[in-house]
Amino acid sequence: FDPRHYLGTRCYSFPKTGPHRLRFLLESVKDLRETLKKKGSTLVVRKGKPEDVVRDLITQLGSVSAVAFHEEVREI
Repeated sequence: FDPRHYLGTRCYSFPKTGPHRLRFLLESVKDLRETLKKKGSTLVVRKGKPEDVVRDLITQLGSVSAVAFHEEVREI
């Protein structure tokens, strides 16, 4: 979870993630974790800037050969 998603926007400081969206995200992550667990896998959930969290996770795991990601569409 990127803390920047819970700050206000540049224009008018509207919240990027309100309480309803946050609840949906938390429920979705919980459901995904439970589904993966039933299949013998797991889900790593972290809080922080992705550029820091992913780097730290790669360092921790030590044997990562590839990382896939998508970039968020930025506000104009």
